Amino acid sequence: MSSISDIIEYYLKKMLNESHSGEVEIKRNELANRFQCVPSQINYVISTRFTLEKGYIVESKRGGGGFIRIRKVRLNTDQEYFLYCLEQIGQSISQVTAEHLISRFQEEKLISKREAMLMKQIISRETLQLPIVIRDQVRARIMRALVTILFSDEESDQ
Repeated sequence: MSSISDIIEYYLKKMLNESHSGEVEIKRNELANRFQCVPSQINYVISTRFTLEKGYIVESKRGGGGFIRIRKVRLNTDQEYFLYCLEQIGQSISQVTAEHLISRFQEEKLISKREAMLMKQIISRETLQLPIVIRDQVRARIMRALVTILFSDEESDQ
């Protein structure tokens, strides 16, 4: 059985996919009423599942006419996407942020579910048993290498 967070995420992603503009505007209270949950549940889903690393920009306006706007980031070329990924990785990256990038690769069908699982295991804190500062730097180096291979034009020898 799916959690309420999964159901809300699915609903919002479906709305985004059906939107011609690539964005949706929602009212938090209306969405909470629709799913019979507290508004903070909507905040939780949006803040954890619609992040920049996952390819979304979220804007909000508070008050009576307030709304939350979710927009899917669209990058026009592989080169733009590659540079965006390198920028997100930087010189140091947390496990959560790296996992969000990997999830986005899977969502966009750049990698399979199995490849995503392999990548997540490679960059996990269990695999990289190092002090945090060093671990995040090593993780960033691994992620840059993986992203470089992912966006490489060269065909690998089979």
